[in-house]
Amino acid sequence: MALIPTGDLLTAAWKAGRGVGAFNVIQIEHAEGIVAGAEKAQLPVIVQISENTVAYHGALSPIATATLEIAKRARIPVAVHLDHATNPDLVDESVALGFGSVMFDASALPYEENVTLTAEVAARARGQGVFVEAELGEVRGKDGVHAPGARTDPEEALVYVAATGVDALAVAVGSSHAMLTRDAALDFELIARLRAALQVPLVLHGSSGVPDEGLESAVRHGMTKINIATHLNKVFTEALTENIRQRPAKVDPRVYLGAARTAIADQVAYLLELINLSRG
Repeated sequence: MALIPTGDLLTAAWKAGRGVGAFNVIQIEHAEGIVAGAEKAQLPVIVQISENTVAYHGALSPIATATLEIAKRARIPVAVHLDHATNPDLVDESVALGFGSVMFDASALPYEENVTLTAEVAARARGQGVFVEAELGEVRGKDGVHAPGARTDPEEALVYVAATGVDALAVAVGSSHAMLTRDAALDFELIARLRAALQVPLVLHGSSGVPDEGLESAVRHGMTKINIATHLNKVFTEALTENIRQRPAKVDPRVYLGAARTAIADQVAYLLELINLSRG
């Protein structure tokens, strides 16, 4: 099946009422583990590269090229996505490299600037057949869309999607980025209202902080794209640390990194099966 357009994957899932897992890459072991987990579950997956990861590697093309090649060789459908990009030039570069989707994040800007810049970036990307996700910032919370207490208003979201022309929207329903505990309480009634108001897939950022039953309920109430980054990093680091502790004399990093990669694969398979359910 290999590399597929993100729009095809998300549109089909949205219409069927199913969730799609989107997992973030830090290094090549992450990309390999994510795809291995999806192959184990025999379910499609989205592999994401964030602007922060690009900064870590010093450039987009090295990690992007490796990730795209891993996706092309996969035995299940894999889409590759640019996550939380604030630089329009990075969006353009990812489109040129062959990414199937981009998330342009202008949520820190004043509303009118957010709309104007997002609409410009979305028009360019969509002109190349690339699916565009955005985030509506400063809604019901001065610290940003995913700050504790922040919520997305369905009517404001409807206006924003129409004004920007984006294909998917990240919404604030009770999750928060970079949570190390899985105890976020989502507003399922709000998710259902957003799903009814918007004719585009909804995206849940901060899913690492949501417990299993919360992820299942989020999909049942209308979420489609489920972003998970911190939780995988935690799984990766715990496996790496434990293997170093058990084998302190080993100096081959493949021993440790391989175990961490396997831990990611197992967790991705579990989470994909968890959210691959129907609202019906």
